[in-house]
Amino acid sequence: MANLWLKIKVWTKLTIVLALFFYAVVFIYQNASRRVTPWFWFDQARETSVLTLVLCAFLLGVIGTILFRTTLKTVRQLRHLAERSRANRLEREVADMRTKAAMLRSRAGPESSDAGAEAEADIP
Repeated sequence: MANLWLKIKVWTKLTIVLALFFYAVVFIYQNASRRVTPWFWFDQARETSVLTLVLCAFLLGVIGTILFRTTLKTVRQLRHLAERSRANRLEREVADMRTKAAMLRSRAGPESSDAGAEAEADIP
């Protein structure tokens, strides 16, 4: 039974690929000889085939999509880098505050404990 489903799957894929290939051949045949005059810029009209125009438009679309995705990824990376640097800066500031607090405690520690002992000694 599994062999039957595998055969159906393979033949379906083969049929789809052949249909797409046949369509591509007919598309190329029909559009290779047709001429078109697209507008690109003011006073610049060049005659070309529809096939060339379609291929150029497709390639420009692919390049535009790649550039757009790259731009989005770069912006995301810059935001992530800014967040990470901010978090690192805050961690350093907290570590500095803790170091300063420890230094103040070590300085104030013996003096305050002596003062506390004197105060306790004065109490009858």
